[in-house]
Amino acid sequence: MMNNCILCPRKCGADRTVSTGFCGAGEHAVVAKASLHKWEEPCISYKNGAGTVFFSGCNLHCCFCQNNKISNELFGKEITDEELSDIFLRLQDMGADNIDLVTPSHFILNIINSLDIVKHKLQIPIVYNCGGYESVKAVEMLDGYIDIYLPDLKYFSGEISAKYSNAPDYFEKASKAILAMTAQVGKLKYNDEGGLLKGTVIRHMVLPSHRHDSMEIIKWIAENTSNESVLMSIMNQYTPFDFISDKYPELKRRVTKMEYNSVVHLAAELGINGFTQQKSSASEEYVPDFDLSGI
Repeated sequence: MMNNCILCPRKCGADRTVSTGFCGAGEHAVVAKASLHKWEEPCISYKNGAGTVFFSGCNLHCCFCQNNKISNELFGKEITDEELSDIFLRLQDMGADNIDLVTPSHFILNIINSLDIVKHKLQIPIVYNCGGYESVKAVEMLDGYIDIYLPDLKYFSGEISAKYSNAPDYFEKASKAILAMTAQVGKLKYNDEGGLLKGTVIRHMVLPSHRHDSMEIIKWIAENTSNESVLMSIMNQYTPFDFISDKYPELKRRVTKMEYNSVVHLAAELGINGFTQQKSSASEEYVPDFDLSGI
């Protein structure tokens, strides 16, 4: 598959053994940071923190990405599958609540190889923390490796996803992949400390000027998932970074209280369970310092 990459919906066909795909990835995994992270949802970072592994590159390249340094600028260190497996074990030894694979879509072959080496030694859940733009085939490949899916569901409108992520088919692909994820891991399951052991948490970050698109996503989640299998995290952390192009003036401000609350209120009306965020989460201080630590 590395010779003609079709891992994600882009199906760019890159020969990643000699070049890179749309995502910026070649044959080997590239990691920017591996550490305990206490700022995930309460059921993910519930004790010592999630054992996050931040992968470089991305199949979306959103124009507003808070992890721009690694997703678009591709900062990181190339490592072998054996080195990646060692990182998993080190995070477990540090007391990580889980292994949290952040933006892993373009490295699932490396991740599967690495987990094959050490999965018999891992006693904590594996979290697949992705942008949602996945192929159903890729989700099927991960069956038996992933305990918790943590996908974004970023956009409902193809016009908006085309504008900000060059992916007009985003919702079509992401919605199918998320349904495959929930079917694969099944009902939510917790440990005695409230930590999630199994299940799916769907994230959605409200964007300025696009609350109606967010509300369509809320409606879809209510109609197509159940509270037995899915939690929703409605994020209020959009931050208008300086690197955002002047082509997107609507993204040059924070989300208003009215915009965010209208989305949250609809989710409550429709009986969706999950998490919300304080407005203080919209700050650059919550962006990790990608310093190659833990690699």
